Amino acid sequence: MTRVRQVAGAFSVALLLASQAFAGGFQLNEHGARAMAQGGAFAARATDGSALYFNPAGLGFQTTGSVYIGMTAITPAGSFLGPRQKNPSEKTTFISHTFTPINVAVTSPFMDDFHVGIGVNNPFGLGTEWPDNWVGKFLTTRVDLKTFFITPTVAYRVNDQLSVGAGLNYVIGSVLLERAVSVVSVALPEPPRVSMTLNATGVGFNVGLLYKPVEEIAVGVSYRSAVTIDAEGVASFRPNYAALSLPAGPVAASITLPSTGFVGVAYFPLKNLELEADLQYIGWSSYDELAVEFKANNTTSVSPKKYDNTFMIRIGGEYTLDMLHFRAGYLYDRSPVKTEYMEPLLPDANRNGYNLGFGYDVTDHFSIDVAYLFLKFDQREAVNTIPENSFDGTYSTYVDLIGVNFGYRF
Repeated sequence: MTRVRQVAGAFSVALLLASQAFAGGFQLNEHGARAMAQGGAFAARATDGSALYFNPAGLGFQTTGSVYIGMTAITPAGSFLGPRQKNPSEKTTFISHTFTPINVAVTSPFMDDFHVGIGVNNPFGLGTEWPDNWVGKFLTTRVDLKTFFITPTVAYRVNDQLSVGAGLNYVIGSVLLERAVSVVSVALPEPPRVSMTLNATGVGFNVGLLYKPVEEIAVGVSYRSAVTIDAEGVASFRPNYAALSLPAGPVAASITLPSTGFVGVAYFPLKNLELEADLQYIGWSSYDELAVEFKANNTTSVSPKKYDNTFMIRIGGEYTLDMLHFRAGYLYDRSPVKTEYMEPLLPDANRNGYNLGFGYDVTDHFSIDVAYLFLKFDQREAVNTIPENSFDGTYSTYVDLIGVNFGYRF
């Protein structure tokens, strides 16, 4: 293998890892503080603007227009012990950052039994950052991903028991990656570092159904399609050693964000008490491989990923006392990442989430929702990792999330 191919191959792995920012560790489901406080169990009710995400059919039962705006402050913390291939006793922690994905929804009745809406949210995002000179610097030092889903939606109330909804997902995304580049058999004063920015677009759809067979029961089903993202960007190196012929310049890749589906059942045992349980499916098997094109030297690298399809269990409830709404919930999120593909760019593991929150109706038209989620990842050992990584060790991660939303009904 030539030196150019060695560098290009290392860089292709970096891009592959960056694309995982679209994957299991960074799927976001906090798209409204009311739902968030109940473990995200909301597909069978979908009674506010977050219906645009959880179940578009929920709009059909809403009798007023609304504006629902909010954000979630997400602060991950974690560490890595290893790697076993070098020094198993060395511990490195994340550089602390707070990420702030948004959610915006505007909905309104339109003609008899029709309701329309449009929203903007960030279903995939966040990032990680490690010290510049840590032991894993040749795998990653920083990744920062942002995706914006723009979702025009329409719902139709068929009768007092049934509503259906559908919408379009137009996706805009960007990812920033930084890492050191390992150059074999070359004496250098310092290793070059690569910085890459990719921008992408894609289109998908969502559909939903909400059925109320009796007054005490509601059943919701929704589906969001997979979205193929065509990404293009530029790679730069510093220092850019001329003798290495580093592949600076345009790069391109195509990846697929997974489809997701909700099945939820809500139960209303009392006038002021709502309970719900949801099962969320995530079709991660769509992320089977990634082909990366390096236009500077006309090479393409194809790397297998073979993610597993996975699921989330969500349970939550709300108790209303006059103008106050008290909420709690729990979620279990199963990781799609196989153990041999574990790496420090996006350390992922099965997660348990514990949720609390409240809502306050300031007036008949204006409301405030607040939620807190503590997300604890299982401690996970990476063993027999693929040759591209060769980075066995133990990851420990937890995340604090605080969501706030303001609602206005008209």
